[in-house]
Amino acid sequence: MTCVFDASALLAAYQREPGWARVQQALDGSFISAVDLSEAAAKLVVGGRSGDALRSDVMPTALTVVPFEAVDAFVAAALRQETRRPRVSLAERACLALARRLDMPALSTERAWAKLDLGITVEAIR
Repeated sequence: MTCVFDASALLAAYQREPGWARVQQALDGSFISAVDLSEAAAKLVVGGRSGDALRSDVMPTALTVVPFEAVDAFVAAALRQETRRPRVSLAERACLALARRLDMPALSTERAWAKLDLGITVEAIR
C-alpha cells in the first residue's frame, strides 16, 4: 500500500525501531514531504549522526520526496487549530497536508492522530 510517511515512520525504519517492518513494506512507491525528510535528518544530527547517512540510505529507495508547496502550506496552517490537542508539529502537519492532497493514508508512530477527525486516514505503526 502506498502512503505518506511522517518523519517518525521514516526514522523507525531507518533505526529499526518498533514498527519498522511495517514501514519497510510501504517504502517502495510511497511519499514523504521534504519538511518531514528534513525533520528526520535533523533528529539524526541532534543524535550525533550525519544527515548524509540518511540521504545515502533512504534516497536510493523508491520513496518519493515531495516539495512543500503553497497548497500544502495553507492546508497545514488550517490544520493547526484542529491539531492543538494532541499537539501536532509543522512537520507532522506537512505530512497530513500531503496525505490529504494525494488522497493517501499517513503512516506515523503517532497513535493519537488516528483519533483526530481530519478526513485523513492515519495508520499508526505501533
